[in-house]
Amino acid sequence: MNSMKDIQIEKVTLNFGAGKDQARLDKGIKLIKMLAGRDPVKTFAKERIAAWSLRKNLPIGCKLTLRNEEAKVLLKRLLRAKDNKLKEKMFDDQGNFSFGIHEYIDLQDVKYDADIGIMGFEIAITLKRPGYRIKNRRYLKKKIPERHRVSKEDAMGFMKKNFKVTIIEA
Repeated sequence: MNSMKDIQIEKVTLNFGAGKDQARLDKGIKLIKMLAGRDPVKTFAKERIAAWSLRKNLPIGCKLTLRNEEAKVLLKRLLRAKDNKLKEKMFDDQGNFSFGIHEYIDLQDVKYDADIGIMGFEIAITLKRPGYRIKNRRYLKKKIPERHRVSKEDAMGFMKKNFKVTIIEA
């Protein structure tokens, strides 16, 4: 088999959206730090949305990106919280997928923290194949050919094989 066709996890991103509530944002930062052991970065509003009472550069959420072995270990924990079941509609056409955890206490090894309360967060997983560097390198950037991209079916097969995930028809 061609080793360039093997699929790998590029990154796992934990997202928490708080809106304009800064107290909720502080709790979200504490939650993500508790789960991953690293400090997340704040995300800011890019434009003013009067209907939501948002102004430009207002902190509205936080995120943390994990790569390599750290990402795999955390992904296994997060999938256990979902009983290793994902819906087909969680996968996009580029082979990436995302899901949410409604309550962080669904994770087996996490205890309830009264300072945080009951909160949820989102997880986005980006998959790649060897050779994807050509789209990010500094010189001679190129597009990834269609035949080398990760499809929805490839991503679902990868998750079934490597993480023993059951895909549910939506």
